[in-house]
Amino acid sequence: MLRELVPPPRFDAERFSTYRPDPAQPSQAAAVQRLEEYAAELASAGGNGSGGGGFGRLFRRGSGGRAAPKGVYLDGGFGVGKTHLLASLWHAAPEPKAFGTFVELTNLVGALGFSETVEALQGYRLVCIDEFELDDPGDTVLMATLLTRLAEAGVGLAATSNTLPGALGEGRFAAEDFLREIQKLADRFDVVTIDGEDYRHRGLAPSPPPLSDEEVSARVTDDGLCDRFDDVTQHLATVHPSRYHALLDGVGSVGWQGVHPVSDQMVALRLVVLADRLYDNDIPVYASGHPLGELFTPELMEGGYRKKYFRAVSRLTALAREGAGEVAHGMG
Repeated sequence: MLRELVPPPRFDAERFSTYRPDPAQPSQAAAVQRLEEYAAELASAGGNGSGGGGFGRLFRRGSGGRAAPKGVYLDGGFGVGKTHLLASLWHAAPEPKAFGTFVELTNLVGALGFSETVEALQGYRLVCIDEFELDDPGDTVLMATLLTRLAEAGVGLAATSNTLPGALGEGRFAAEDFLREIQKLADRFDVVTIDGEDYRHRGLAPSPPPLSDEEVSARVTDDGLCDRFDDVTQHLATVHPSRYHALLDGVGSVGWQGVHPVSDQMVALRLVVLADRLYDNDIPVYASGHPLGELFTPELMEGGYRKKYFRAVSRLTALAREGAGEVAHGMG
Protein backbone atom coordinates (compact mmCIF):
# COMPACT_ATOMS: atom_id res chain seq x y z
CA MET A 1 0.00 0.00 0.00
CA LEU A 2 2.87 2.37 0.73
CA ARG A 3 4.26 1.86 -2.78
CA GLU A 4 0.92 3.03 -4.18
CA LEU A 5 1.15 6.39 -2.38
CA VAL A 6 2.31 8.38 -5.42
CA PRO A 7 0.65 11.14 -7.50
CA PRO A 8 -2.08 9.92 -9.89
CA PRO A 9 -1.17 9.25 -13.56
CA ARG A 10 -2.60 12.61 -14.69
CA PHE A 11 0.20 14.32 -12.78
CA ASP A 12 3.11 11.99 -13.66
CA ALA A 13 4.78 14.58 -15.87
CA GLU A 14 3.74 17.73 -14.02
CA ARG A 15 6.38 19.91 -12.40
CA PHE A 16 6.59 23.47 -11.13
CA SER A 17 7.77 24.46 -14.61
CA THR A 18 4.57 23.13 -16.23
CA TYR A 19 2.27 25.11 -13.92
CA ARG A 20 1.07 28.22 -15.73
CA PRO A 21 0.16 30.94 -13.22
CA ASP A 22 -2.57 33.36 -14.20
CA PRO A 23 -0.89 36.80 -14.50
CA ALA A 24 -4.05 38.33 -13.02
CA GLN A 25 -3.65 36.22 -9.86
CA PRO A 26 -0.25 36.93 -8.24
CA SER A 27 -0.99 34.44 -5.45
CA GLN A 28 -0.47 31.61 -7.96
CA ALA A 29 3.13 32.57 -8.77
CA ALA A 30 3.73 33.19 -5.06
CA ALA A 31 2.52 29.67 -4.27
CA VAL A 32 4.99 28.18 -6.76
CA GLN A 33 7.84 30.13 -5.15
CA ARG A 34 6.84 29.03 -1.63
CA LEU A 35 6.66 25.37 -2.59
CA GLU A 36 9.98 25.50 -4.44
CA GLU A 37 11.48 26.94 -1.25
CA TYR A 38 9.90 24.17 0.81
CA ALA A 39 11.30 21.49 -1.49
CA ALA A 40 14.74 23.08 -1.12
CA GLU A 41 14.36 23.08 2.68
CA LEU A 42 13.56 19.38 2.63
CA ALA A 43 16.53 18.63 0.37
CA SER A 44 18.99 20.64 2.44
CA ALA A 45 17.91 19.00 5.70
CA GLY A 46 19.90 15.88 4.85
CA GLY A 47 18.95 12.32 5.80
CA ASN A 48 19.88 8.89 4.57
CA GLY A 49 16.66 8.18 2.70
CA SER A 50 15.55 5.36 5.00
CA GLY A 51 13.05 5.11 7.79
CA GLY A 52 14.29 6.67 11.02
CA GLY A 53 17.26 8.21 9.16
CA GLY A 54 19.23 11.37 9.75
CA PHE A 55 16.42 13.71 8.68
CA GLY A 56 14.09 12.27 11.29
CA ARG A 57 16.73 12.50 14.00
CA LEU A 58 17.67 16.04 13.02
CA PHE A 59 14.18 17.41 13.44
CA ARG A 60 12.73 15.07 16.07
CA ARG A 61 11.51 16.75 19.24
CA GLY A 62 13.37 15.93 22.40
CA SER A 63 17.02 14.99 22.91
CA GLY A 64 17.94 18.53 22.00
CA GLY A 65 16.66 18.23 18.42
CA ARG A 66 14.76 20.99 16.62
CA ALA A 67 11.00 20.79 16.01
CA ALA A 68 9.79 19.60 12.63
CA PRO A 69 9.51 22.30 9.94
CA LYS A 70 6.01 23.67 9.68
CA GLY A 71 3.96 22.16 6.90
CA VAL A 72 2.44 23.92 3.89
CA TYR A 73 -1.32 24.01 3.40
CA LEU A 74 -2.64 25.05 -0.03
CA ASP A 75 -6.05 26.66 0.28
CA GLY A 76 -8.13 27.72 -2.70
CA GLY A 77 -11.16 27.03 -4.81
CA PHE A 78 -11.44 24.04 -7.10
CA GLY A 79 -9.55 24.20 -10.37
CA VAL A 80 -6.75 26.61 -9.37
CA GLY A 81 -4.06 23.93 -9.69
CA LYS A 82 -3.58 22.85 -6.07
CA THR A 83 -3.12 19.16 -6.89
CA HIS A 84 -0.72 20.07 -9.72
CA LEU A 85 1.40 22.05 -7.26
CA LEU A 86 1.25 19.36 -4.58
CA ALA A 87 2.36 16.75 -7.11
CA SER A 88 5.15 19.08 -8.26
CA LEU A 89 6.35 19.40 -4.67
CA TRP A 90 6.35 15.61 -4.34
CA HIS A 91 8.38 15.22 -7.53
CA ALA A 92 10.90 17.82 -6.31
CA ALA A 93 11.27 16.45 -2.78
CA PRO A 94 13.87 13.86 -1.75
CA GLU A 95 13.02 10.22 -1.03
CA PRO A 96 11.37 8.61 0.83
CA LYS A 97 8.05 10.40 0.33
CA ALA A 98 4.34 9.65 0.06
CA PHE A 99 1.43 11.24 -1.82
CA GLY A 100 -2.17 10.30 -1.13
CA THR A 101 -5.64 11.70 -0.86
CA PHE A 102 -7.11 12.19 2.57
CA VAL A 103 -9.30 9.12 1.96
CA GLU A 104 -6.32 7.00 0.94
CA LEU A 105 -4.41 7.91 4.10
CA THR A 106 -7.35 7.16 6.39
CA ASN A 107 -7.75 3.85 4.55
CA LEU A 108 -4.05 3.17 5.19
CA VAL A 109 -4.62 3.63 8.91
CA GLY A 110 -7.61 1.30 8.70
CA ALA A 111 -5.57 -1.38 6.94
CA LEU A 112 -2.31 -1.17 8.92
CA GLY A 113 -3.49 0.19 12.25
CA PHE A 114 -2.58 3.56 13.74
CA SER A 115 0.74 2.64 15.38
CA GLU A 116 1.88 0.71 12.32
CA THR A 117 1.04 3.66 10.04
CA VAL A 118 3.05 6.04 12.22
CA GLU A 119 5.95 3.58 12.24
CA ALA A 120 5.80 3.22 8.45
CA LEU A 121 5.70 6.96 7.71
CA GLN A 122 7.80 8.52 10.47
CA GLY A 123 11.05 8.10 8.54
CA TYR A 124 9.66 9.80 5.42
CA ARG A 125 10.97 13.16 4.29
CA LEU A 126 7.56 14.34 3.04
CA VAL A 127 3.92 13.26 3.24
CA CYS A 128 1.49 15.01 0.85
CA ILE A 129 -2.24 14.92 1.58
CA ASP A 130 -4.56 15.89 -1.26
CA GLU A 131 -8.23 16.89 -0.85
CA PHE A 132 -8.03 17.35 2.91
CA GLU A 133 -11.62 17.39 4.15
CA LEU A 134 -12.93 16.27 7.54
CA ASP A 135 -16.38 14.75 7.31
CA ASP A 136 -16.82 13.35 10.79
CA PRO A 137 -15.40 13.75 14.32
CA GLY A 138 -13.55 10.43 14.19
CA ASP A 139 -11.52 11.57 11.19
CA THR A 140 -10.77 14.86 12.96
CA VAL A 141 -9.20 13.18 15.98
CA LEU A 142 -7.46 10.52 13.86
CA MET A 143 -5.80 12.93 11.45
CA ALA A 144 -4.89 15.48 14.12
CA THR A 145 -3.14 12.77 16.11
CA LEU A 146 -1.44 11.21 13.08
CA LEU A 147 -0.05 14.52 11.81
CA THR A 148 1.11 15.46 15.29
CA ARG A 149 3.06 12.22 15.57
CA LEU A 150 4.56 12.59 12.10
CA ALA A 151 5.54 16.22 12.67
CA GLU A 152 7.19 15.29 15.97
CA ALA A 153 9.17 12.66 14.06
CA GLY A 154 10.46 15.33 11.67
CA VAL A 155 8.26 14.54 8.66
CA GLY A 156 7.54 17.39 6.25
CA LEU A 157 3.81 17.85 5.62
CA ALA A 158 1.93 19.40 2.72
CA ALA A 159 -1.82 19.40 2.06
CA THR A 160 -4.49 20.82 -0.23
CA SER A 161 -8.07 21.70 0.57
CA ASN A 162 -10.94 23.99 -0.37
CA THR A 163 -11.31 24.91 3.31
CA LEU A 164 -9.03 26.77 5.69
CA PRO A 165 -7.63 24.51 8.46
CA GLY A 166 -9.57 26.26 11.21
CA ALA A 167 -12.86 25.75 9.37
CA LEU A 168 -12.50 22.03 8.62
CA GLY A 169 -15.70 20.14 9.40
CA GLU A 170 -17.77 23.33 9.32
CA GLY A 171 -21.37 22.64 8.35
CA ARG A 172 -20.86 18.86 8.48
CA PHE A 173 -20.70 18.04 12.18
CA ALA A 174 -20.51 19.84 15.52
CA ALA A 175 -17.07 21.25 14.82
CA GLU A 176 -17.18 23.43 17.94
CA ASP A 177 -16.92 20.24 20.02
CA PHE A 178 -13.62 19.41 18.35
CA LEU A 179 -11.99 22.82 18.21
CA ARG A 180 -8.89 21.63 20.05
CA GLU A 181 -8.22 18.90 17.49
CA ILE A 182 -9.00 21.23 14.59
CA GLN A 183 -6.68 23.87 16.04
CA LYS A 184 -3.93 21.25 16.32
CA LEU A 185 -4.25 20.69 12.59
CA ALA A 186 -4.19 24.42 11.85
CA ASP A 187 -1.08 24.89 13.97
CA ARG A 188 0.82 22.32 11.90
CA PHE A 189 0.68 24.37 8.70
CA ASP A 190 1.50 27.68 7.09
CA VAL A 191 -1.47 28.53 4.87
CA VAL A 192 -0.73 29.44 1.25
CA THR A 193 -3.86 30.84 -0.40
CA ILE A 194 -4.24 30.41 -4.16
CA ASP A 195 -6.79 32.67 -5.82
CA GLY A 196 -8.25 32.32 -9.29
CA GLU A 197 -10.97 30.84 -11.41
CA ASP A 198 -11.31 27.16 -12.30
CA TYR A 199 -8.72 26.59 -15.04
CA ARG A 200 -10.77 23.68 -16.38
CA HIS A 201 -13.40 26.18 -17.52
CA ARG A 202 -11.22 29.18 -18.27
CA GLY A 203 -12.06 30.51 -21.72
CA LEU A 204 -14.17 27.48 -22.62
CA ALA A 205 -17.83 27.04 -23.49
CA PRO A 206 -20.15 25.31 -21.00
CA SER A 207 -20.16 21.54 -20.64
CA PRO A 208 -20.83 19.65 -23.88
CA PRO A 209 -24.53 18.90 -24.34
CA PRO A 210 -25.68 15.40 -23.33
CA LEU A 211 -25.41 12.70 -25.96
CA SER A 212 -28.09 10.21 -26.90
CA ASP A 213 -27.87 6.68 -25.48
CA GLU A 214 -26.82 5.45 -28.91
CA GLU A 215 -24.06 8.06 -29.17
CA VAL A 216 -22.72 7.08 -25.74
CA SER A 217 -22.54 3.42 -26.77
CA ALA A 218 -20.82 4.31 -30.04
CA ARG A 219 -18.17 6.54 -28.46
CA VAL A 220 -17.10 4.33 -25.56
CA THR A 221 -13.89 2.57 -26.55
CA ASP A 222 -13.37 -1.21 -26.64
CA ASP A 223 -11.57 -1.00 -23.29
CA GLY A 224 -14.31 1.21 -21.84
CA LEU A 225 -17.33 0.71 -19.59
CA CYS A 226 -20.86 1.66 -20.68
CA ASP A 227 -23.69 1.36 -18.15
CA ARG A 228 -27.01 2.82 -17.13
CA PHE A 229 -26.39 5.56 -14.57
CA ASP A 230 -28.65 3.92 -11.97
CA ASP A 231 -26.72 0.66 -12.35
CA VAL A 232 -23.50 2.56 -11.68
CA THR A 233 -24.79 4.14 -8.47
CA GLN A 234 -26.18 0.81 -7.25
CA HIS A 235 -22.88 -0.96 -7.90
CA LEU A 236 -20.87 1.74 -6.12
CA ALA A 237 -22.87 1.00 -2.97
CA THR A 238 -21.44 -2.56 -2.95
CA VAL A 239 -17.77 -1.49 -3.20
CA HIS A 240 -15.74 0.36 -0.59
CA PRO A 241 -14.60 3.76 -1.94
CA SER A 242 -10.99 2.75 -1.36
CA ARG A 243 -11.46 0.19 -4.16
CA TYR A 244 -12.81 2.61 -6.77
CA HIS A 245 -9.32 3.05 -8.14
CA ALA A 246 -9.09 -0.69 -8.76
CA LEU A 247 -12.46 -0.62 -10.55
CA LEU A 248 -10.91 1.64 -13.19
CA ASP A 249 -7.73 -0.35 -13.81
CA GLY A 250 -7.26 -0.68 -17.57
CA VAL A 251 -10.43 1.30 -18.37
CA GLY A 252 -10.02 3.62 -21.36
CA SER A 253 -13.34 5.48 -21.25
CA VAL A 254 -16.65 5.55 -19.38
CA GLY A 255 -20.21 5.95 -20.64
CA TRP A 256 -23.22 6.75 -18.48
CA GLN A 257 -26.69 6.46 -19.99
CA GLY A 258 -29.64 8.19 -18.36
CA VAL A 259 -27.84 10.58 -16.02
CA HIS A 260 -30.22 12.34 -13.65
CA PRO A 261 -29.86 14.58 -10.57
CA VAL A 262 -28.91 12.79 -7.36
CA SER A 263 -30.54 13.82 -4.09
CA ASP A 264 -29.30 11.10 -1.74
CA GLN A 265 -26.18 12.30 0.07
CA MET A 266 -24.54 8.88 0.38
CA VAL A 267 -24.97 8.23 -3.35
CA ALA A 268 -23.62 11.70 -4.10
CA LEU A 269 -20.52 11.27 -1.95
CA ARG A 270 -19.71 7.96 -3.66
CA LEU A 271 -19.96 9.73 -7.01
CA VAL A 272 -17.55 12.39 -5.74
CA VAL A 273 -14.94 9.72 -5.01
CA LEU A 274 -15.54 8.09 -8.40
CA ALA A 275 -15.20 11.46 -10.15
CA ASP A 276 -11.87 12.03 -8.42
CA ARG A 277 -10.56 8.63 -9.50
CA LEU A 278 -11.78 9.15 -13.09
CA TYR A 279 -10.00 12.51 -13.15
CA ASP A 280 -6.82 11.10 -11.60
CA ASN A 281 -6.66 8.52 -14.37
CA ASP A 282 -7.63 10.96 -17.15
CA ILE A 283 -10.56 8.79 -18.33
CA PRO A 284 -12.95 10.49 -20.80
CA VAL A 285 -16.63 10.48 -19.83
CA TYR A 286 -19.59 10.28 -22.22
CA ALA A 287 -23.09 10.81 -20.85
CA SER A 288 -26.74 10.98 -21.87
CA GLY A 289 -29.70 12.30 -19.93
CA HIS A 290 -29.26 15.42 -17.81
CA PRO A 291 -26.15 17.60 -18.22
CA LEU A 292 -23.33 16.68 -15.84
CA GLY A 293 -23.60 20.16 -14.37
CA GLU A 294 -26.97 19.05 -12.95
CA LEU A 295 -25.65 15.85 -11.41
CA PHE A 296 -26.42 16.99 -7.85
CA THR A 297 -29.65 18.62 -6.69
CA PRO A 298 -29.63 22.31 -5.64
CA GLU A 299 -30.15 21.25 -2.03
CA LEU A 300 -26.92 19.23 -2.06
CA MET A 301 -25.03 21.99 -3.87
CA GLU A 302 -25.98 24.38 -1.06
CA GLY A 303 -25.19 22.01 1.83
CA GLY A 304 -22.14 21.23 3.95
CA TYR A 305 -20.48 19.13 1.24
CA ARG A 306 -21.04 21.66 -1.54
CA LYS A 307 -17.30 22.12 -2.21
CA LYS A 308 -16.94 18.40 -2.86
CA TYR A 309 -19.87 18.47 -5.27
CA PHE A 310 -18.57 21.52 -7.12
CA ARG A 311 -15.19 19.81 -7.49
CA ALA A 312 -16.83 16.65 -8.84
CA VAL A 313 -18.91 18.61 -11.37
CA SER A 314 -15.83 20.57 -12.44
CA ARG A 315 -13.78 17.43 -12.98
CA LEU A 316 -16.52 15.46 -14.74
CA THR A 317 -17.19 18.41 -17.03
CA ALA A 318 -13.50 18.56 -17.91
CA LEU A 319 -13.51 14.83 -18.70
CA ALA A 320 -16.61 15.25 -20.86
CA ARG A 321 -14.82 18.01 -22.78
CA GLU A 322 -11.83 15.74 -23.28
CA GLY A 323 -14.18 13.08 -24.59
CA ALA A 324 -15.61 15.63 -27.02
CA GLY A 325 -12.12 16.55 -28.19
CA GLU A 326 -11.87 19.95 -26.44
CA VAL A 327 -8.63 20.95 -24.75
CA ALA A 328 -8.68 22.96 -21.53
CA HIS A 329 -6.26 25.87 -21.40
CA GLY A 330 -4.80 25.95 -17.94
CA MET A 331 -2.56 24.26 -15.43
CA GLY A 332 -2.53 20.63 -16.44
